[in-house]
Amino acid sequence: MKTVQISLNSIDKVKAFVNAIAQFEYDFDLISGRYVIDAKSIMGIFSLDLSKPIELAIHTEGNEEEVLEVLKPYLV
Repeated sequence: MKTVQISLNSIDKVKAFVNAIAQFEYDFDLISGRYVIDAKSIMGIFSLDLSKPIELAIHTEGNEEEVLEVLKPYLV
């Protein structure tokens, strides 16, 4: 598992982010304080405070480079 900080500070960014990670079969969790949300859930993402960076947990089996390349526009 790898954890990175991402910023999703607009509706368009949230839509693009969900579409980007939907291509992977891995699990992605967004962690904000004590809340853990499925990162592939648009409704779940909008329940978080998007004004500050959010922690993204990527549950992969060693293919982190490919995922991080897709996530570049969202990394803090």
